[in-house]
Amino acid sequence: MFEIEYKGANCVIISTKKTRLVTDPKLSIVGLSDILTKESVELATEERFAVNDPESTLVIDSPGEYGVGDLHISGFAAQRHIDSEKENKLATIYRVEIGEARIGVLGNIFGKLSDDQLEQLGVLDVLIIPVGGNGYTLDAKSAVDLIHIIDPKVVIPVHYDDSKIKYEVPQNDLQSFISELGVPVETMAKYKVKQMPFVPDSMTMIELTRS
Repeated sequence: MFEIEYKGANCVIISTKKTRLVTDPKLSIVGLSDILTKESVELATEERFAVNDPESTLVIDSPGEYGVGDLHISGFAAQRHIDSEKENKLATIYRVEIGEARIGVLGNIFGKLSDDQLEQLGVLDVLIIPVGGNGYTLDAKSAVDLIHIIDPKVVIPVHYDDSKIKYEVPQNDLQSFISELGVPVETMAKYKVKQMPFVPDSMTMIELTRS
């Protein structure tokens, strides 16, 4: 049905038979090469993380409902971690549906979601969540607190310390999050889902090696 691979920072590529979706592809911000999005869907949690390739299938960087290929995408406004509650909500969180599979994509957001935001996200099978902390994004504890509220079956952490990445703010290592979450961990190059149902009986963390 789909596969997920990790490219660094908040960037993952979700591929189905019909559609290629790239989250936050502007990796030049962190010293890597931007991800090519020709004939792909760009899904940006903030406008500045999109590359806006004119040859992309669609650029999504704001709240709304979108249908493209075999994906249904819902975006909801959220407060960035670095902003105050009085400022406009400049981030977007997403629910991506691929058939019966439901994937949540969170960017560098404030750790407390409202009841309305949680209802909009709904029940998720997979949650892609940043964990690096240091005032820039969710840290291990705030990420785990939010995970327990959302209660997905599969957790894929992103945006953590990597010697090859030059983050705008230094990020904590992944081990801090693994220890805080305290669930079984599987490490792999790509997370592949071939058929439904695919979720484990209990929550599992997938560590994707950056490709």
